[in-house]
Order: sequence, then C-alpha cells, then structure tokens
Amino acid sequence: MKIAILPGDGIGPEIVAEAVKVLERLRRDGLDVEWTHAPIGGAGYDAYGDPLPASTLALAKAADAILLGAVGAPKYDALPREKRPEQGLLRIRKELELFANLRPALVHDELAAASALKPERVAGLDLLIVRELTGDIYFGQPRGIRVNAAGEREGFDTMVYAEGEIRRIAHVAFQAARKRRKQVCSVDKANVLETSRLWREVVTAVGREYPDVALTHMYVDNAAMQLVRNPKQFDVILTGNMFGDILSDEASMLTGSIGMLPSASLDAHNKGLYEPVHGSAPDIAGQGVANPLATILSLAMLLRYSLGMEEAARRVERAVGAVLASGVRTADIAEPGVKPVSTAAMGDAVVAAL
Repeated sequence: MKIAILPGDGIGPEIVAEAVKVLERLRRDGLDVEWTHAPIGGAGYDAYGDPLPASTLALAKAADAILLGAVGAPKYDALPREKRPEQGLLRIRKELELFANLRPALVHDELAAASALKPERVAGLDLLIVRELTGDIYFGQPRGIRVNAAGEREGFDTMVYAEGEIRRIAHVAFQAARKRRKQVCSVDKANVLETSRLWREVVTAVGREYPDVALTHMYVDNAAMQLVRNPKQFDVILTGNMFGDILSDEASMLTGSIGMLPSASLDAHNKGLYEPVHGSAPDIAGQGVANPLATILSLAMLLRYSLGMEEAARRVERAVGAVLASGVRTADIAEPGVKPVSTAAMGDAVVAAL
C-alpha cells in the first residue's frame, strides 16, 4: 500500500516525522506499506511556485492514502490568493473529490482536567463531526472584490449547495451513526439561509432511509452554544463546510487541546487525506514543542479507513492511550507541575508503547 506524505509548513514537518516513526515501527512488524514525501502549501510554492505542484498532485492521485501535516505561514500572506498555501489544501481536496470530512472529538480520561470545560462536563465525551468539504461558500462562484454603486469596494462570496452534494454527505453521517449511538444532529441556519433550507429538506429526506437513526436539527449558533453547555448530548454532528470548519475547532478545545484531534477527508471509495485539525502554528515551529498525537491518530484513521488495516489502527490508538495513561505530556496538555516532553520524545514514547 502506498502513502503520500505531505509535511507542509510550520510545525508540519515536525509532527509528520513522528507519525513516520510509527509507520516505520509498524513496517518492521510486517505492515506492507511504503511512502514518498512531497511538498504542499508554502513548501510547494517555495519549491515550484505553486502551493499544489503538479508532481505532488500526481503522487497523491497514485497513492492509496495521503498523510498531511499543515500549511500556511505569515510570510506567504502577501501572495496572490491563488498562490497562498491554503489554496494547495483546498485544491487537493477538490481534485481528489474528498467530500466527507470526519473529525472525532474524544476525551481521554487522563485529559479531562485539561479541557476548557469542567471535567464532569466532558468526561466520556465521544462525538463525531461529519463536515461536507468540497462545496459551500469556500468554493462557490462568483466571488471577488468589486466597486459598488456608491464607489466603495465590497467583497462577495457565494454560498451554494446542490442537492446531490447534500445527499451524499448525509448518507456518510447516517452510516457513521449506525456504528455509534444512532443519533444525527444536522446543523444549519435554515431560519436565514436558502442554502440551509434546502440542506434541511434533503437531510430530512435521507433520514427516512435510516429509521433506526434518530435525526434532530439545530441552528448553528445554538449548536455552538450547546457544544459548550452540554457537549455529551451529541453523537454525530452533520453540517456544511463553513459551519463544520468552525464547530470542529470549537470541539477541539473540549478535548483539552487542538493538538489531540485527528481528521479524515474521504472520497466515495474511502481513499482519503488525513491531517490533524490544527494549523501550522508558525509561532512554535522549529522549537520541538508541538504535540504530534493528532497526526499520529490521523495515521490510525488512515490505516482504518483507506487501507483497511483495523488491527494496526487499534494498535496505534492503544499506544497513544498507554502513553497518556503513563503521564507523558507535551506542553499543550501538561498539568501544572508536570514537565512537558518534546515533540520527538512524545513520538518516541508512542513507538515504545507499540
């Protein structure tokens, strides 16, 4: 099985290096995988003048799965929009038709005290955000900046969803719920947006095909509040691209750190791109303090969903659990008085647990 490794920018190369250590350990144990590195984001621009070089896209298309670090850095902010690092990420999602983004938020017992909420609010939390990834306002046309009738500049973007796009992501959410607690909460803004009115109609229709799954609807502003007020009420949250982007980052803080959250972006055949939810964190890049566990857990998702290697995925997840149970912490999840370990030391600890 072939994996494309795209470290990206900022802390990306550091955290991906620790996931590669895990891959190397698994390969020594007999896992039949190989991998190749390639640049994306700012690294792609630096090497080829393009945040998604043609060679990187070709490698990704030929691979069985893709593991990505993070993209972006302030030094690229002045570039034209099409050359900025984030466009490499958006384009690879579009090119590979990675429409289904799965973002689990799981609170390990050992990290309940590290949550932004009281431990009793989050202990035992296990929710999954299913986010549509290739539509919505991030890709809608027309978009741009123009001069209006009053002579002022105004920016405009288009929020748009086709019925088929909504239907296919709804099926992903309902199928995921069947393997969990059989609850789907669809999040929209149907009281204001026409796009959300269609979203709610289509999701409701798809829900009738899953009579064993309970479907509820919630406005996005209320959902944002409920994630803080009572997050354990949720099982699977289904939502669009922009709302999912925001809510999944909010959910990350329930777990104690955004450095703990993996994600999977899948096509219709479970080929996927796997990455931590967090960004490139250029402020700490090169310091060896970033938490690599979200990337390592993303690798576990890669093994499970795209390579069909369930036992290998569970081994990685058990190893991460064992490391946390032993008290090893990077700075973002360290309790007061606990000396944090480096990025590399955390990776070594997971390998040792394997």
